[in-house]
Amino acid sequence: MKKIKLLTALLLLTTLPMFGQGAKNIKINEVMTNNTTSVVDEYDNHLAWIELANVSYTTYNVRGMYIATDTAVLNPTLSVPERVSMMSLIPNGDPRTNMSGRQHLILFLGSNPAKGTRHLTNNIQADGPVWIGLYEGNGVDLVDSVTIPKALAPNTSYARQSDGAAEWEYKTVDAVTPGIENFIHFTESKVAQIKQDDPHGFGISLLSMGIVFSCLALLWIFFTIFGRIMSRKQEDKNETARKERKERLHAIHDEDEDERAFPGVVVKHHTPEDNDVYIAVISMAIREYLDDIHDHESDIITIIPKPNTKWTRV
Repeated sequence: MKKIKLLTALLLLTTLPMFGQGAKNIKINEVMTNNTTSVVDEYDNHLAWIELANVSYTTYNVRGMYIATDTAVLNPTLSVPERVSMMSLIPNGDPRTNMSGRQHLILFLGSNPAKGTRHLTNNIQADGPVWIGLYEGNGVDLVDSVTIPKALAPNTSYARQSDGAAEWEYKTVDAVTPGIENFIHFTESKVAQIKQDDPHGFGISLLSMGIVFSCLALLWIFFTIFGRIMSRKQEDKNETARKERKERLHAIHDEDEDERAFPGVVVKHHTPEDNDVYIAVISMAIREYLDDIHDHESDIITIIPKPNTKWTRV
């Protein structure tokens, strides 16, 4: 039995530093004391809020930890019950208090815990400096704290430059990041940045002219290539037309030579596929002429066409 108690005590002693180290990873990350249009609670009310961030990659439950806004708790002569009575307890019963790695948690201040587990009673003023502390569950160990040097403008915040960073900064309305990492840093508009980087406008002028000339150069290349393609197509078309016209003139020339070689005989040229037929027909006509069985006409050979044949009268 004594060995079991000894092992249990040793186990507790070894785990206490682990729990303490886990608590050190919880940081006050962002604070808004004058909320009029920013985050709303479950009842559509705008309340002052603080954001806790788990800057590690391990899970830690913040239930049972305390939030303090009264600097009187820093008095080392206070007893634990006296100090705890001036702080607000982060209650149990909300799964969001079990913060996983890199997770954020919003807590509302100056509210009534009856409205929800994230509502704390801490009084916080919006018209002057503010101190906020995060205490371990024992009510003695201060885990993290922040002092806002001056009153915040409506809907602006005081936040770390990045999650867990030592440096703090004032964030404008459009740069507040409740519930997400503090990585947005809007200090001036894009127009203001351009004016700062290029006060005389030379850079933007060169850029604009470069874009215009680049577009013109691309258009010139496109229409040059397109024009050459169309010109080549037109030349091919003209060449085909010239060949067809030359073939027609050659055919007419052949007909004229046939007329001179065979006066009174009209020769009509046909395609090469019909040559065998025409040779056979002309041979038959000559045979009839020699056998004296042709039509009685002087110096004229007459070939009478038959239906459904490809040859015509010669």
